[in-house]
Amino acid sequence: MNIFYAVLTLGALGGVFGLVLAVASKVFEVKTDPRLDLILDCLPGANCGGCGYPGCAGCAAAILEKKAPVNACPSCSGLQTSRIAAVMGVEVQAVERRVAFVRCNGGERAGHKFERYVGIEDCVAAMKVAGNGTLDCSFGCLGRGTCVKVCKFDAIHINAHGVAEVDREKCTCCMQCAAACPRHVIVSMPYAVDVVLPCANHEKGASAKAHCAVSCIGCKLCERNCPAGAITVNNNVARIDYDKCTSCGTCVAKCPRKLIVDIHADGKVAPVVADK
Repeated sequence: MNIFYAVLTLGALGGVFGLVLAVASKVFEVKTDPRLDLILDCLPGANCGGCGYPGCAGCAAAILEKKAPVNACPSCSGLQTSRIAAVMGVEVQAVERRVAFVRCNGGERAGHKFERYVGIEDCVAAMKVAGNGTLDCSFGCLGRGTCVKVCKFDAIHINAHGVAEVDREKCTCCMQCAAACPRHVIVSMPYAVDVVLPCANHEKGASAKAHCAVSCIGCKLCERNCPAGAITVNNNVARIDYDKCTSCGTCVAKCPRKLIVDIHADGKVAPVVADK
């Protein structure tokens, strides 16, 4: 009988404690907005940080609290953004698609300080070699793949010339590659552009030409001949203002280095032929 009473007592206590916990869970329940899960389902789950928030959960919470727009995630497709807008009961504003772009086309065509680099395959590590990297050009892509490692969308790779190249179709413009690049040669640009200028060398003409066979030399022929005034040369390197550019191709024809190029239909940059 003692065993029976002990089991009965424990069973009664378990029932009472279970009831207390059930009531407590209801009383102290933290209510969440069911829209949060619906928004999370629309986000890619990559936690890339391109939205400026700590992961997709942080982005979803910011959208729900109206601290961020419904199109805050740069990795979302138009359909996903539309679904988030429907959940929030608002209209989504059209946003121009942008992609990352590497402002370098040198790589193996640039001069090298060493015949062969032996070390960690990382651009930051290579930057520590001889003070400023393995290239004669102090502004070019080191091609060690730091940007490749941080891209969660498989949208950037090292091409045959040893330069990072963005796959425009895969790129979501989260710009994690730009944040990781120690040379700061990766920038954001409109997806719909036709003309690109892949160089960031600020050296004067003779030095730039000596250090890289395909660098901009700041000759200003593109600037002087652009009918839309879309190209300016600052710090010895040309830049394109895409708010003004009409893709007329005049700069492509006038560039003596054949550096300014059209983008092919497959999204690849046309090869640059070095001057003899």
